[in-house]
This record gives sequence, C-alpha cells and structure tokens, in this order.
Amino acid sequence: MHFSTHPLWLVGFRPFFSLACLAGMMLPLIWALIFSGAIAAPAASFTSVQWHAHEMFFGFGWAVLGGFLLTSTKNWVNIRGYHGPTLMVLAAAWIIERIGMAVGGNWPHALFLLSNNLFLGSIVAMLLWTLIRHRNTDSYRDNAFFLIMLPGFLVAKYLMLEGNDFTTGYGMAIALFRLAFLVMLERTLTGFMKAAFQAEILRHPPLDMTIKLLGLLLIVEFALPRPLSAAISFLLATLLAIRFFYWKPQLAFKRLDIGVMYIGYLCLVTQLLIEALGHVASFVWIGSVSVHLFSFGVMGLVIPGMIVRISKGHTGRKVVFDRADKLVLGIMLVALLARIIAPQWLPAAYLGWIHLSATCWFSAFGILTWRYVPILLQPRIDGREH
Repeated sequence: MHFSTHPLWLVGFRPFFSLACLAGMMLPLIWALIFSGAIAAPAASFTSVQWHAHEMFFGFGWAVLGGFLLTSTKNWVNIRGYHGPTLMVLAAAWIIERIGMAVGGNWPHALFLLSNNLFLGSIVAMLLWTLIRHRNTDSYRDNAFFLIMLPGFLVAKYLMLEGNDFTTGYGMAIALFRLAFLVMLERTLTGFMKAAFQAEILRHPPLDMTIKLLGLLLIVEFALPRPLSAAISFLLATLLAIRFFYWKPQLAFKRLDIGVMYIGYLCLVTQLLIEALGHVASFVWIGSVSVHLFSFGVMGLVIPGMIVRISKGHTGRKVVFDRADKLVLGIMLVALLARIIAPQWLPAAYLGWIHLSATCWFSAFGILTWRYVPILLQPRIDGREH
C-alpha cells in the first residue's frame, strides 16, 4: 500500500481527529506546566497567554473543526472530497504551525508568518472552493454562514498574534466558533433526539435564522458600542434559552451522550449572559470565566462526543457510547467543574484547579487517542471505501 492511499488519508476527519486527540491531550497539560513555572514558555514575540489561547483555538479547535468540515462539506454537496496527498499536505502544515508556535520565536518573521498561516489559509480556501463551486448541489442553504465565517478566522488569528489586539482577536475567535456550534448543534441534535427518543424538537425557521444572524453580528462585536453588544448577547442568550425548553431537555438528560451536548448548549447561553453583563457592570470572577466557560463547557463537552460519533459512524461501526466513552464525558464534566465552579468556591487553590482540569483533558483525550486513533488508521469495517 502506498502511504498516500493509507486509510488515514481517505477522508478529512481521520488525520485531523487524530491530531485533535493528541492536541487535546497535550496542550492544556503543557499550559498548566507553563502557568505554574515548571517549564519555560515558548520564546517568541507573543506572550505565553497568547500562545495558550492561539493553540487551543487554532491548534486543537481547528483540528476538530477542520476534520469535521472536510468531511461534512463533501457530504453536503455530494462529492468525493479531499483525500490522499492533499490531506497529507494539510496535516503537515498543521504540524509545522505547532512547531513554529513552539520554537519559531527566533525564525525570520516571514518564515514564521508562512508557518503560521499555511494550514489555516489553505484549508479555508479549500472549504470555500468546495462550497462555492458546488453550491447548486448544497443540501443546506444556511451554509452561506460558513462563507463569511471561514475567512473571519484568518482575521481573528492575525489579531491574536500580529495585530496587537489580542483581546479583540480571541473574542472574535470565540464568536466564530460559537456560530459554528450554533449551526452544528441545530443540525445534529434534531437527528440525535429523533434517533434516541423518536422525539421531534422545535425547528422554527425564523427563530433559527434569527439566532444565527445574532451570532453572526457578534463576530464584529469589537466594532459595536458596548450597550449594543450587551443587548445582542442578551437577546441571543434569551432566544437560545427559550428554544432550549422546546428541545425536550427532560428526555435528553436521560442519556449522557446527548445530555452533555445540552449542558454545552447551556454553557453557551451562560457565557453569552456573562458577556452581556460584563458590558454594563463589573464583576469579579476568578480565572477568565467567560472564555473558559466556552472552551471547557461548549468545546470540551461537545467535541469528545463528536469525535466518538464520527469516528464510529464513518468507519462503519455502530454508534453506541460504551463504558469508556461515557467515562470520557464524565471526566470532561469534572474538568468543567474544576475550571469554572471550583475556583469561585476556593480561589486559594487556583493553581491546583488549573492542574486538575488539565489532567482531566489529558486523561479524557488520552483515552480517545488510545481507543480511536487505531480505528482511524484502519479501513472501514463495512467494506465501503470511505
């Protein structure tokens, strides 16, 4: 077998979910060690906090989002999709970016910029090409949101590292990921609830579109007056909360694999409320609650289940969460409590909470790596090619 035809390169989720598992396992742990002074931060023109935020959003986050979109876009427009050498180059670009972020502080600036933008620039261009070229066969009209969202990530990335406006950059990155989750949760939970409970959840097109348009507006929150940003965040949180109760949470919480997605949904609502209140009043939170409520509560709870479902379903296996899969979800719930709730209760142990939450990520994604990377390296078990 030629290396480029290895099962790993058959479809986008295979290499990038493998990389996401490794990144989810290592990046929070490395940050905890940097934060506590146990190891040195990367020598670079950016701060260690910039490194941490960038790597979680554009290292871990984009490994997941890239793998998901490379896989889903081909299904949305009904084409073969990127595979083989193309995926090899993309994966290499992702790895080069991690190396550049770790040791590229002494590189010539042009070389660092190339290493830092090759992956995201390439994958964004490829995804846009797929959606635009095949728009006539696209199953979802609201994929137009991705045409705006995807280039936005390039702007957010620039602001975080090069534009001397880190706060604006990571706020924009959160808003972009939030919009991606709004689109994905809307589509996936409808099918999950129907499959698990034969339950129809509310899909009201004007409400759904309003929610996504408000999410889109918050991408440029930095350019809006603070009272207007607060009003948009509050309105979006309110509409999401109303829709939540029509999405039959009393059923969803009967199953851990679906229940954690609903908890992630509630974390998204809470994060918006905290953002809205932060624009009009001053609150003292321990440990950047808003951003970590999103990274731990939304990304940390939804992504592991996504990796399990897609890795099983798209390799011909039955999508059933076994004991080890549920353990992963339970560990990530502990991580959320350790990172968000516990520091408010016992702030003196803040460093300990950081280490506990990072250890939870290491453990949960270590289990996912051990269980699912071997599956991603194997052919489908149902005989289909990809």
